[in-house]
Amino acid sequence: MAGMHHTAYACADLHATVDFYETVMGFPLVHTEVTSHGDGFHRHVFFDTGDGTCIAFFDLHGVGESDGWTPAPTGANGQPIWVTHIAFDADEAEQQALRDRAAAKGVDVFDLDHGWCQSVYAIDPNGIMVEFCRNTPGFTPDPAEAHRLLDATP
Repeated sequence: MAGMHHTAYACADLHATVDFYETVMGFPLVHTEVTSHGDGFHRHVFFDTGDGTCIAFFDLHGVGESDGWTPAPTGANGQPIWVTHIAFDADEAEQQALRDRAAAKGVDVFDLDHGWCQSVYAIDPNGIMVEFCRNTPGFTPDPAEAHRLLDATP
């Protein structure tokens, strides 16, 4: 297996989502499908994240979604918004470009130094946190230590 092909989320406003991912994130829209489901339909849109891997969104119209549904994967169910997020690998220039594009569109971003990486975060129109993450220097994979810490507390 080579890695992830795409990850998919729901969106509340297709055009706002397309605008955000193309103009703020810098990810071109590369594919759209429109599929019927009984009396309803959905649109499935794909954005190239830079290496052929995609982030995708479903625009739902009467395909089984509940009244009052929300596309936000965390905030609506009581979790902090940062719990479910997607992090894109980025270098320092790409992080700065994100800051610049976001500022031009009036989108708030914030930086966070995690010690092993530095991140620039934004919230998309669907309440999904997105991150441009730069290893500084990154972490060294250590499966034994990772398993040892599964029941650890601070």
